[in-house]
Amino acid sequence: MPTRYSKVIRGKDALQKEIESEPCLQQAMVQGVDFRTIDVDWHNTPCEGAVFLGCDFPESIKAEWLMTKGAMIFPRLHGVPYRPFRSKLYTRDELMAGWTAEKDLSYDKQIYDHYHSARQARPSMLEALAQRIHDHAVDEALLDLLEGKTEPGGVKKVVGIMGGHGKSRTDPFFKKVVWIARELTRRGYFIASGGGPGIMEAANLGAWLANAPDELLDQSLAILGRSPIFTSDGYMDRAYEVLELHPDGASSLAVPTWFYGHEPTNMFSKHVAKYFSNSIREDGLLAIALHGVIYAPGSAGTTQEIFMDATQNHYGTFDWISPMIFLGTQRYCVETMLYPCLKQLAQGRTYSDMLLCSDSASEIAQFVCDHPPVKGELK
Repeated sequence: MPTRYSKVIRGKDALQKEIESEPCLQQAMVQGVDFRTIDVDWHNTPCEGAVFLGCDFPESIKAEWLMTKGAMIFPRLHGVPYRPFRSKLYTRDELMAGWTAEKDLSYDKQIYDHYHSARQARPSMLEALAQRIHDHAVDEALLDLLEGKTEPGGVKKVVGIMGGHGKSRTDPFFKKVVWIARELTRRGYFIASGGGPGIMEAANLGAWLANAPDELLDQSLAILGRSPIFTSDGYMDRAYEVLELHPDGASSLAVPTWFYGHEPTNMFSKHVAKYFSNSIREDGLLAIALHGVIYAPGSAGTTQEIFMDATQNHYGTFDWISPMIFLGTQRYCVETMLYPCLKQLAQGRTYSDMLLCSDSASEIAQFVCDHPPVKGELK
């Protein structure tokens, strides 16, 4: 029979609380902890059935000795610039460490360069294993956030916002998305985006400015508009200017990928769930957006996400039916006909009543509030 773990401990802080209350790691799953910085009475701490994932131990404690106590050790994987067994999501500061306006030597860029090189040469078995372990660790850390274990506020009411990565910061849809994300964050929703530029940046920016005065919104948009797209000179500098104006914004989530390494991760999310696998990232982002997904105009990537989301709703894949909202009647009702197509597809299904296409930011925000997720059945 499979082992049942009594507790899952990720990171130093969580472990410190455990050993202070009860010095017992029996049947515990311990991930990404540096025990060299923690005082543990190993000889009197039960470890039978414990699993240690990517942990570091003092020189005095040998893995072989821990295994004689009944523990299982998965060592750190060396030779990669990232931590496969990480215990928490990324932050903006962690990913951007080393970046300057003159040259990008950031941690984010180091990981991308390594990933791109391995991808071109076909990754070795060890590299492929490390990437998959990393993405699973990000999954687990993301669940901790959404379940209310990472920050106050309880379980997150996630609304996803999707759209084109090439949308300019001066585009009218960029401003509408900022307003929608800001309004929904103020109403207690938790905004999640794909983490890149364009509409994705607008989503996280709106959430970030939810606790800022109204005049700061226009000021921030004016600053960002001086470097309108992610290939513009000073693109990152403009983001840092806004962060200096408002350094303590509200919380939101970015879910980017190194698969699209040419797209910079936007600077306005407190939590970054960055993946190697784009397919896991896309499917997962739609799955966590239980309170709906808003689609601003986009191209092929956004269209793919629309049909992935529709499939989840159509078949009740994750047991819940969530709103699908389209910002831009010209784009979705005239140019692409995607909205009429989905309305026809949804006939007779629960999610037919959860569809909206509108040009009104206020109508869209209200629709999210008026249409909470409903329980669905797998069909």
